[in-house]
Amino acid sequence: MKTISELTDFYYKTLYPILQELEEARKHLKSRVVTVGITYTIIFALLFFSFFQYMDIDFIVFAIVAYVALGGFIYKFMISTYRDEFKTKIMKPLILEIDNTFRYIPNMHIDVEFFKRSQLFPSPDRFSGNDLVKGKIDGVDLKFSDLHAEKEYKDSKGRRSYSTIFKGLFIVSDFHKNFQGHTVVLPDIAQNTFGDMIGSFLQSNNFTRRGELIKMDSPEFEKEFVVYGSDQIEARYILTHSLMEKILHYKKHSGHPVYVSFKGQNIYMAIEYNKDLFEPSVFRSLLEYKIAMEYIKTLHLSIGIVEELKLNQKLWSKHG
Repeated sequence: MKTISELTDFYYKTLYPILQELEEARKHLKSRVVTVGITYTIIFALLFFSFFQYMDIDFIVFAIVAYVALGGFIYKFMISTYRDEFKTKIMKPLILEIDNTFRYIPNMHIDVEFFKRSQLFPSPDRFSGNDLVKGKIDGVDLKFSDLHAEKEYKDSKGRRSYSTIFKGLFIVSDFHKNFQGHTVVLPDIAQNTFGDMIGSFLQSNNFTRRGELIKMDSPEFEKEFVVYGSDQIEARYILTHSLMEKILHYKKHSGHPVYVSFKGQNIYMAIEYNKDLFEPSVFRSLLEYKIAMEYIKTLHLSIGIVEELKLNQKLWSKHG
């Protein structure tokens, strides 16, 4: 796989002239979005306050929700052409530069069944995503995409609302080797939030998750992650010191919470970003160095972890 330095060179030498053209389009689009946004808000405010005395609290809530939803729809419609151009002219060549066997499908995402099978998160009630990438790395089938999974709630009046279960990058690798049990690696939120004593108690009595708590013999790994599994021996067999170091390295370099699951023939990884990773912002310059590097580093880390996991395949195959 190309190094970050090689990808950065490609980005600036080959894609920068296209970015400069897109940057001009972005500036014009930003101006139109701001004008439409202000006009839309003024019209809404005039109507809202004209009829305010006739509204009850339910209608006020409905009007505000409708204002936000319609505003979001108008915004997405206005930026759709710009967004598609960015993905076709920048993201696709960048992904092909990493490996020309990859397929990039901007409007598709990983199937919800893979998300459920990972057992990393509760089953979602609403599910969406985009920017699906599929391919092979050293014979390992790989796919990843942005995902947004949400849980539905209803209040006493039957009104629905949604809260995010997971938003970020979701990776599925098929190693064609079968894990007998199920092992999950999660961020150690309990111990980091409540300290060693209460955190350990909460981890040991985790009523929301199946499987036993598995203590690993790496203090650094234990500080960042908690492991649950249906088979203590297999979990320790899978999570070698080398692999724990790689997961730690990945977490450190992504700078975001990392979740890993080993089940059946698949390894699942979820990296929580709480935003669409590969969506261009209308309100930030495309020419900013930080933005370019975020795209490149995320792609490189996503694909690089599979290369690193591949090194453990021989070990797992002896066990499977």
